[in-house]
Amino acid sequence: MKFIRYCLFLLSILIWNTSLSQNDIVSKLEAIAIIDQKVMMPMRDGVRLATDIFRPKSDQKVPIIFSKTPYNFNSWGDGEFRARTYETAYEAVKRGYAYVVQNERGKFFSEGEWDILGPPTTDGYDAFEWMSKQSWSNGKIGIYGCSSTAEWQMAVAALDHPALAAMVPQGFGAGVGKVGEYYEQGNWYRGGAQQMLFTSWLYGTQLDAYRPTFPKNISQQDLIRVQRFYDLAPEMPSVDWSVALRHLPVQDIITNVNGSVGVYEKMIKRKPNDPDWFKGGLYHDNMNIKVPGYWFVSWYDVSSSPNIALYNHVRNSKDASVADNQYLVIAPTLHCAYKRATENTIVGERSVGDARLDYDAMVYGWFDLWLKGESNEFKRTTPRVQYFTMGSNKWQKSETWPPANATMTTYFLSSSGKANSRFGDGKLVGGKAPSKDTPDSFTYDPDFPVASYGGNVCCTGNAVKGGAYDQSQMETRNDILVYTTEPFKEGVEISGFIESMLYVSSDAKDTDFTIKLIDVYPDGRAYNLDETIQRVRYREGYDKEVFMEKGKVYKVNLTPMSTSNYFAAGHSIRIEISSSNFPRFDRNLNTGGNNYDESKGVVAHNNVHHSAQYPSQIRLPIVTK
Repeated sequence: MKFIRYCLFLLSILIWNTSLSQNDIVSKLEAIAIIDQKVMMPMRDGVRLATDIFRPKSDQKVPIIFSKTPYNFNSWGDGEFRARTYETAYEAVKRGYAYVVQNERGKFFSEGEWDILGPPTTDGYDAFEWMSKQSWSNGKIGIYGCSSTAEWQMAVAALDHPALAAMVPQGFGAGVGKVGEYYEQGNWYRGGAQQMLFTSWLYGTQLDAYRPTFPKNISQQDLIRVQRFYDLAPEMPSVDWSVALRHLPVQDIITNVNGSVGVYEKMIKRKPNDPDWFKGGLYHDNMNIKVPGYWFVSWYDVSSSPNIALYNHVRNSKDASVADNQYLVIAPTLHCAYKRATENTIVGERSVGDARLDYDAMVYGWFDLWLKGESNEFKRTTPRVQYFTMGSNKWQKSETWPPANATMTTYFLSSSGKANSRFGDGKLVGGKAPSKDTPDSFTYDPDFPVASYGGNVCCTGNAVKGGAYDQSQMETRNDILVYTTEPFKEGVEISGFIESMLYVSSDAKDTDFTIKLIDVYPDGRAYNLDETIQRVRYREGYDKEVFMEKGKVYKVNLTPMSTSNYFAAGHSIRIEISSSNFPRFDRNLNTGGNNYDESKGVVAHNNVHHSAQYPSQIRLPIVTK
């Protein structure tokens, strides 16, 4: 009992200190800012969006930094996002900016009905129009944020409002629909397989039809008053997602945990090429971005590859002035964890050393250039691409991504048909593919999938821990094929996109193939770098489904991975191949059916072929110094 009382005492101190810290930042902000809360900004259809405005106490016209979010930024009560809102507002106002934060349509105090990414995109355009005409505005707007406060930025930027002068999207993958060969529809898919992060994320984010709301056209004065005791934030019961995500059918997972009824139930039924993906807030590469962009990506985020591909897409604009005003930073962190880097940054269980940067100075140098028109040193001193190389644990710079001195080098899969587990004979070999086909075979049972262990992920609750974890114990499973190079005599840097091509066969109509890229240490530790998957029915494109026939061999190109990693002398490069990585990705039930509405699967007997006729391979961007 004494111990419990002592713990409660410590907890009360922690809560008091957190509240004190938040109160401190509010007091500091009030000293320098005019704070105008619950401004109900009108959209073209009459819907009003709840907006808080923080601006300097002066008569000077100032530029605006704007964030839009589905999350709760009500100033009353505790909460990480609320605290960050006030910290960001204080930093902006201190530097001579107005900071404006707005809830998406249908979220909290904002009117209307919510959908993911807060469609319609015209809401963003209308917000720019309203803000740019305020008496305290200098007519320049920059958009800023990470994850959900970044993902809406690209599609709205493509609307080309004249007041939008700069953007800083960070961890923005869920806003990328299709770019180049990436057809993820906002991280919903990878290679046609569902990324299950949205199941757990939407449980806590989507809105139930019977949620409490305020009367339409309630006054700003009344909203300011009632926000002190009503903030419309649901308290969702905690869920053990390591168990909940196993439920079948997938379409009923949120219902099975008594969650709200919302957009998940309709989104789970969309196929990768469904027209609805092209109606909302997602950016697709047929949309033209002209806005100067400072893009932030992280290696262990869920979408580093499509994020970098989007940067390259805009950077390769035919308009030289657009191309010249794009910059990229790639950090060795988890989703939106840039500022959490320390002198000894641990990502998962692997140390990548000192990964710190002065992000505030970088971002505000960018905004000072474009929103204030300052002739600062940003463009002269900022690398076009600033990226962190793990293994050597250092920041590097390049004019392009991949770096110009990265050469694609092919390694072929080889074995005598016994590549199962790390105790098998699977090898990655240079030169040429083996002459004889000795395929490696394994059994994929959807009821016993390979568990996700670490990885490039976010938002899955306790189901998956993101980051680098030693895979060597996982590699004892016989349904994981393991292929490894000989240990390097000299260090090798891999920086760029990693391409892989497999020749496969199966006795199932449809199945998945997965790949993980691994850094193997001399002592046997095997740290994951990136991962990908391909649902075989989509091997010929996402506008059609082509099923397999037993005994036939099919070529499958997997969605490219990406990393920057130094393999020191004595290290090896390894890939793992299997047919599941769950619950990072949903399980293919192998039936050829819809998958999302099925409860029973079939066991698949899968084969990976490797020979001159079937040259299964991985292509690695090796940097030459």
